[in-house]
Amino acid sequence: MVKYGAEKKMFNLLSVIGPTASGKTALAVRLAVEFGGEVISADSRQVYRGMDIGTGKDIGEYVWRGQAVPYHLIDIVAAGSKYNVFEYQKDFVRVWEDCRKREVFPVLCGGSGLYVEAVLKAYKLLAVPVNEVLRENLKEKSLEELAQLLSTYGKMHNTTDVDTVKRAVRAIEIEEYYRTHPQEERDFPELHPLIVGVDVDREVRRRRITERLHARLKNGMVEEVKGLLESGISAEDLIYYGLEYKYITLYLTGKTDYQTMVGQLNIAIHQFAKRQMTWFRKMEREGMRIRWIDGGLSLEEKVECVRRWLAEESEVSV
Repeated sequence: MVKYGAEKKMFNLLSVIGPTASGKTALAVRLAVEFGGEVISADSRQVYRGMDIGTGKDIGEYVWRGQAVPYHLIDIVAAGSKYNVFEYQKDFVRVWEDCRKREVFPVLCGGSGLYVEAVLKAYKLLAVPVNEVLRENLKEKSLEELAQLLSTYGKMHNTTDVDTVKRAVRAIEIEEYYRTHPQEERDFPELHPLIVGVDVDREVRRRRITERLHARLKNGMVEEVKGLLESGISAEDLIYYGLEYKYITLYLTGKTDYQTMVGQLNIAIHQFAKRQMTWFRKMEREGMRIRWIDGGLSLEEKVECVRRWLAEESEVSV
């Protein structure tokens, strides 16, 4: 275990964030090896079993020089279910505390800004139940009408994309519940994170996204979505997951043709990456320090940057 001086503060979490196609997973795995750690995923879709190619799990990346690096919070719930940030918080705390108990250094890795921030800022959340009466009252409203209704709530608790009617209704359901129920005080561990952001040149990121999309299509992403539909998961549920699952489902159900699907999906992923960076910049504006690292550096150069930051400012704590 690396020690850097008892007089300095002690980090008990390393967080690696960045937009899609930035190379953050490879860096997180390498850092886990460097500091005797394990990776805790912060990806809102990689939690689902059977959704592999579309979510970019790339399980093969969790290996360093022939040795598997343990990872957590991937493949933990069935596809078709609705995992949420409240459940993620609970699962993160369980895994983080287990890592600490085993004297393993936890490395949080992901691009789902809401999940990352909910952990790092210890959001106080409520488990929001289904409101059948509210859903019945909203069922005839269009997505535009629902979006207008959502805008009346001011600062929202649910800030995920509301690009479908189902997501918008759920967002309204959450806001209504918070309006009438006080937030509960919940125990949350005191985290001292070193947050590393992988910054990739915009044009490089765009090229990687497009190349990766075509590679995944070639490697069976359409067949993966088709298999999920054939397993009994509804088209509506797959569309709910957005991006690859939304657009490929629209193609498989005859709502669009293949070329249109690919073009629209490519644009949507680029827009998603831009929103990810917007979220991370917002985190910074609100006072969270992110150490940005040049995504063009070699993996070992990136590791050296992190090692230097830790040496300068902290004692790694397990």
